[in-house]
Amino acid sequence: MKVVVVGGGLGGLACAIACRREGIDVEILERSVEVQEVGAGIQIPPNGARIMRDFGLLTQILEQGCQVQQINLRRYKNGRLLRSMPLGDDITEELGAPWIIIHRVDYHRILLDEAVRLGAVLQLGSEVEDIHTDQPAVLLADGRCISADVVIGADGQMSTVRKAVLGSPHSPVPTGDMAYRATFSREQLEALGDDKVNELCQEIAVTGWLGPDKHTVFYPLRGGKEFNLVLMRPDNLPSDSRRENGDIQEMRESYADWDETLQKLVSSVPSVYKWKLTHLSELESWAKGSVALLGDACHPTLPYQAQGAAMAVEDGAVIGKLLGLLQAHHLEPKYSGNDPSISTRSSAQDLTAAVLTLYEECRKARTTRNVQGAIMNRKIFHLPDGLLQTVRDYILGYAGFTRKSDWTWVFSFRQGQTLGLDVIKDCERVFEEWRLTL
Repeated sequence: MKVVVVGGGLGGLACAIACRREGIDVEILERSVEVQEVGAGIQIPPNGARIMRDFGLLTQILEQGCQVQQINLRRYKNGRLLRSMPLGDDITEELGAPWIIIHRVDYHRILLDEAVRLGAVLQLGSEVEDIHTDQPAVLLADGRCISADVVIGADGQMSTVRKAVLGSPHSPVPTGDMAYRATFSREQLEALGDDKVNELCQEIAVTGWLGPDKHTVFYPLRGGKEFNLVLMRPDNLPSDSRRENGDIQEMRESYADWDETLQKLVSSVPSVYKWKLTHLSELESWAKGSVALLGDACHPTLPYQAQGAAMAVEDGAVIGKLLGLLQAHHLEPKYSGNDPSISTRSSAQDLTAAVLTLYEECRKARTTRNVQGAIMNRKIFHLPDGLLQTVRDYILGYAGFTRKSDWTWVFSFRQGQTLGLDVIKDCERVFEEWRLTL
């Protein structure tokens, strides 16, 4: 079996690794002419870290990143601590994997190196023009046509593969929010000579400030040598622009009445870019024949619960496992009495299409819940001053990610559903149930 993955981002590389681990040939088509990943910090929650553990990459990830010890939520106006939610070893013990913060470039490089080490072929400068779904193939802008048994669209929100799957364009729409992203060196922050900033820099924590219509997130990278700051606010980008260099003065004015410590962080930002936060309405289908979508190509989410990349990585891992199970049953037929293997009952192409439909069935409800959860978090984080905000702050004072730290029980239950599911075991169970119906 040969799989062509369109897009060399985190989800596409996870899919390539998972397929190669199952002995499937993989070709990755990346439009960029050089290997590069943009962005700054990224969080790997336990469900994403579990996939890294299954890939044998968790040690490398932890060497480049670090394990989050707590998540601190603060009031926007004065920085008052609303809740410090412990993570550390507690979340590893309860959910089976740590919560990690890492530079996106480092994360991408680890996955890329592993995909290539396992034998995936990376084709840079490969601009995809069209996808053939009947007999799976990818038509490139330079005229080449690459055939495959399976084509996976891991090409993001502006996906070309999505158009082929749906039969018509389906463009993302603005959510009404945008984000500034900035990074600092430790030296830049120490030069401020501020005790509260220095105290913040000593913590291996994700710190968030919650305020009306806005919130911000701050955490260390690369062993505390760098720091990541993300500031979310109402969108003011032109309708036709997805990303621009940010205006430093505009950014500072946006948070002028916020906590003094945050203002000092904002005042020291040397440069910034901002991007429009967009999403898709729920797609009717993620797969057509032997072509399927993953990650932002089918379920982009607001970055309000650290699950966007984790969901894409889960998608890739599940696709690889399901195709591996199919290949094992198809290429190694076994007989039990008069009961032939599934490979003798239907064509390989029909079975592949059926397994990709099974992938969608495995993943759609889970990713939909996460998209909706991020939208819910947006409302909760951005409450205006008043009674509802006061109630939220009171409830947050008792919330935690683990049963050990959560006095509400509700919060840890919800997080357990998202962070605790072993998606590989889940898809193995679903595959076996499907196989027995054939």
